[in-house]
Amino acid sequence: MPPQTPSSADRTPPPAMRETLGRFLPYLWPADRPDLKLRICGAMLMVLLGKAAVLSMPFAYKAAVDRMTIDGTTMAMAAIIAVLAYGAARLGSVLFDNLRNVVFERVGQEATRTLAENVFVQLHRLSLRFHLARRTGEVTKVIERGTKSIDVMLYFLLFNIAPTVLELIAVLVIFWINFGFGLVLATVAMVAIYIVFTRKITDWRNHLREAMNTLDGKQLARAVDSLLNYETVKYFTAEEREAKRYGDAARTYANAAVKSENSLALLNVGQSLITNLMMAGAMAYTIWGWSRGQFTVGDLVLVNTLLMQLFRPLDLLGMVYRTIRQGLVDMAAMFD
Repeated sequence: MPPQTPSSADRTPPPAMRETLGRFLPYLWPADRPDLKLRICGAMLMVLLGKAAVLSMPFAYKAAVDRMTIDGTTMAMAAIIAVLAYGAARLGSVLFDNLRNVVFERVGQEATRTLAENVFVQLHRLSLRFHLARRTGEVTKVIERGTKSIDVMLYFLLFNIAPTVLELIAVLVIFWINFGFGLVLATVAMVAIYIVFTRKITDWRNHLREAMNTLDGKQLARAVDSLLNYETVKYFTAEEREAKRYGDAARTYANAAVKSENSLALLNVGQSLITNLMMAGAMAYTIWGWSRGQFTVGDLVLVNTLLMQLFRPLDLLGMVYRTIRQGLVDMAAMFD
């Protein structure tokens, strides 16, 4: 099969996400590296311990507040102990997160190195026709983005998406046990609306981003090709024409970048609206239950703290989803 020319590559749709993930996953779980598999298991254990520490903080906070509403030296000491437990849980969360990074760092670096070596070997195996038909600057940019994407995707898949799903399940169980099915249903609805909204807007932004990356590659290709062939440019006194071509490419890229970055405002405002409506509704429900004697003041703190901790990774969902999609696009281009 002959290599693609630039025009045919532009017309060829990128590989499906599932196909790209299928080529990516062996770098996540290398069959010939049991030491890296052990590191991944250790990192996931740190994730579980970190989430356990995070989920214990609201309960310590609730215990402290509930005991502060009761007079007495014994209750004051119990509140102090609860506050100390809250501080210890916060410290444990930071400790386990950093231990996770230390354990996993070697995995990410080895995956990036292996992928870079495989791509480098493959490039030298390609025919002369391929190298003559492709621009050096554009190929270099594609490979650079693709190899850098794997470390980022490993981090987000293992340490953002998976822990967020675990935390969501734990929060739903806590709400079901302590506050009933109504709050569980409201939380599930909020998360579902949040995910759908984030995905729709992010997919739209990804199209803008792909166009921007294409223009970025063309801008770099024009610069590198012009500088590599400066003798020809000088011979034909084409400096002004080359400057105009580069300026047009840079201007087009800048316009695409402005449009892409401005679309981020819509995503942020929509996400904030959804999460704040949920927060206000959940706290109003808890206050209503407190007025009827069903809940305590500490329960209000518990709901508030659990939702705030759940919203923190959800606030990054758009960025995480966009980064993973962009990483798949970059790696698909490199694999292609």
